[in-house]
Amino acid sequence: MESRATVFLVDDEPAVRDAVSLFLMSKGHVVELFDSAQAFLDAYQPDRPGCLVLDIRMPGMSGMELQEELTRRQITIPIIFISGHGDVPIAVKAFKAGALDFLEKPFDNHKLLS
Repeated sequence: MESRATVFLVDDEPAVRDAVSLFLMSKGHVVELFDSAQAFLDAYQPDRPGCLVLDIRMPGMSGMELQEELTRRQITIPIIFISGHGDVPIAVKAFKAGALDFLEKPFDNHKLLS
């Protein structure tokens, strides 16, 4: 039996986690929430299919640092970055490191599905 892909949502803002996860679940997606990059790293099992919706700026390990750590560990997972503090250099760096998309908060939740 094939397991369903999971959207792993990592954001330090509870309101963002709640709003985005409710939207994604209403569209039939399985969602797991994490309040920090380290919490995601501690729980993530690379054999589980899914994608990562990841805030850029968080206390402790940033989203960019998590992306770098996943690369160092040779873990490949599609990443969509979200940020309330996005700028062009950060977005360029994220894309060069393999991000699928970069959305600035607040964003239309439907953009996550496209």
